[in-house]
Amino acid sequence: MDMKQFFKTFFASLLALFIFSIIGIVLIISLAAGFSKEEQKITPSNAVLVIDVAENFEEQVKSDPISEIVRQKKGKTPSLSQLIGLIQYAKKDSSIKGIYIKCSQNPNGYAASEEMRTALMDFRNSNKFIIAYGETITQKAYWIGGVANQIYTHPQGGLEFSGFNYETLFLKGLLDKLEIKPQVFYAGKFKSATEPFRYTQMSEANKLQTSVWLNALYNNFLQGIAETRGIEVATLKALSNDGKIQSANDALQNNLVDGLLYDDQVKKLIAKKVHLTKAQDIAFVSINDYAATVALRGNGKGKIAVLYASGDIEMGKGSKDAIASDDYRKLLEEIKNDASIDAVVLRVNSPGGSALASDIIWREIELLKKEKPVVVSMGDYAASGGYYISSGADSILADANTITGSIGVFSVLPNIEGFMKNKLGVTFDRVKTSQYADVPSTTRTMNETEQRFMQASVDSVYHTFKSRVAQGRKKSIDYIDSIAQGRVWIGTDAVKVGLVDKIGNLNEAIATAARMAKLKGYSTKAYPESKSFIEEFINGYEDNIKTKAIKEEIGASQWQVLQHIKTVKQIVGETQVRLPIFVVNHY
Repeated sequence: MDMKQFFKTFFASLLALFIFSIIGIVLIISLAAGFSKEEQKITPSNAVLVIDVAENFEEQVKSDPISEIVRQKKGKTPSLSQLIGLIQYAKKDSSIKGIYIKCSQNPNGYAASEEMRTALMDFRNSNKFIIAYGETITQKAYWIGGVANQIYTHPQGGLEFSGFNYETLFLKGLLDKLEIKPQVFYAGKFKSATEPFRYTQMSEANKLQTSVWLNALYNNFLQGIAETRGIEVATLKALSNDGKIQSANDALQNNLVDGLLYDDQVKKLIAKKVHLTKAQDIAFVSINDYAATVALRGNGKGKIAVLYASGDIEMGKGSKDAIASDDYRKLLEEIKNDASIDAVVLRVNSPGGSALASDIIWREIELLKKEKPVVVSMGDYAASGGYYISSGADSILADANTITGSIGVFSVLPNIEGFMKNKLGVTFDRVKTSQYADVPSTTRTMNETEQRFMQASVDSVYHTFKSRVAQGRKKSIDYIDSIAQGRVWIGTDAVKVGLVDKIGNLNEAIATAARMAKLKGYSTKAYPESKSFIEEFINGYEDNIKTKAIKEEIGASQWQVLQHIKTVKQIVGETQVRLPIFVVNHY
C-alpha cells in the first residue's frame, strides 16, 4: 500500500469513527429525552396498586441508566418518602380499590420498613383492602406484609419466624497470623467498633448493649405482629423460641398466615374483591407506574428544604453515596443563603465516619440554625457521627426502630512492621529531625509517650463530642457521659434518655419544621438535587457495570464483607465516630 492510499484509508477510518461517535451521542440524548419525558399515564378506574417490598426504597430517587436503557426496570423506583406519599394518596384515590403486597424479600431497614408499615396501616383503616402474598416470606418482609387484611404463602413455601440475630466478624486472629499489630485508641466503654481488631469475641459490655437494643427491636417487631394478627406477644415469642414455624402449614396452623395458595389463586381472590370474574382482567398498577401518574405537590408559598445525608461521613469531596464535608458544607451554605427557604429538615441515615468531617458539618448546621429552623429526621441509622451532625438541631425525630446514639470515639493505626519483615522480607529505617517527626507511623510500634499523645487526641474529640450533644440537648456533660460511652439505643429508648425529642417519620419532621417556621402552606425541595439522565449515565456507567459484575460473581453476603473491608481501609489513621464495622444482620 502506497503512502497516499494509507492516508486515504486512515482519514476515512477517522471520519467513520467521528460519525459513529456523533451518532452514539445523539442516541444517548434521544434515549435520555425519551426517559425524561415519559407520557403521563392514567390510572385505570378499577385499579389494584402493587407494592413489591423486595424493591429497595432509598432515601432519594436514583436513576439507573443502564437498567433503564436495556429495559430491565420499568420506571424509577420511588424514594421512601415518595412511597409513603403515594400510599397516602392512594387511600383517597377513587381509582385505587386496594393494594397487593408482594412480600417474599425485604432489603429495606427496619426503620424504613416501619414507615412503610405505618402508611399501610393507615390505608388499611379505610374501606379498601390489602392482600399480601409471598412464596417464601422472610421476617422483615412479614413485618410489612403482616399489615394486610389477608396474607397468604405458597403451600410448599413458608414463613421465616426464628427471631433476630446479630453477628460480628472479628479480625484479631487473622491479624495475629499476619503479624499485624493494630494500635487501637478509644473513648467509651461501649464503643465496640474497635473490638474486631482487639478481641476474638464480643466483650461483656458489648454483649450487654447489643442484647438490650436487639431485644428492644425484636419486641417492637412482635408488638406489631400481635397488633395485626391478634396473637399474644408471649405466644409469638414461644413460637419463635421453640422453633415451631418450620413449614407453610405450621404458619397456617398458628394463624400467622390466612391460607396456603398459589399465585393464580391469590389473584382470583383479588379479582373477586374488585368484582371481576377473570384474574387476567385485574388492572394491576405497579408503584413505579403509579408514581408517574401522581404529582405529589405541596400547597402554599412556604418552602422547606429536605437535605438527605446518607452513607459514611467522609472528609473532602468524598466518594459516591457518602456525606462528604466539602459537599455538605456548600449545600448547607446554599440553603442558609436562599431567602426562599423557610425551614430545613435534615434526613440522616448514617452510621458515622470521620470525626473531623462530622464537626465541620455540625458547625454549618449551627450557623444555619441561626437563620431558620432545623429539624432532624432519623432513618435506619443516625449513630455516632450520624448523631454528631444531628445533635444541634432545634428538634430531633426518630423512628421507633432507628439505631442511634453510639456517642464515642476511636482511632486505629496498624503496625505492619512484623508482617513486612517476616512475611515479605521488607525492612524500614529512618532519619528524622525531631523526636516525633514520624508520628504516627505504621511501620513501627509506638512508645508509651506516643501512645499517650494518641489517646489524648481521642479523649479530646470525645469531650468535644459530648459537649456538642450537651449543648444541643440542653443537658449537663455529666449526664451525657452517663448515656454516652459509645452505647447504642433504638429510637424508643433514645426518647426516654433525651437523645431524641419524639418518635416520628420524615413527613412528621417536615410538619414540625413547618410549625416552627409558622407556615400554613408549603412545598418541599430535596437536596442534593437529582442529576440529569446524561450525568447519571456518564458518571455511573463504569460503577454500575463493575458493581453488578462483582455482586453477581461473589454473591450478596460476600459483597457486604468486601464493603466492610473497604471501610477498614478508610478508617485507618483517622479519628472516627462510627458504629461497629463488621456487622451482618440475619433478620
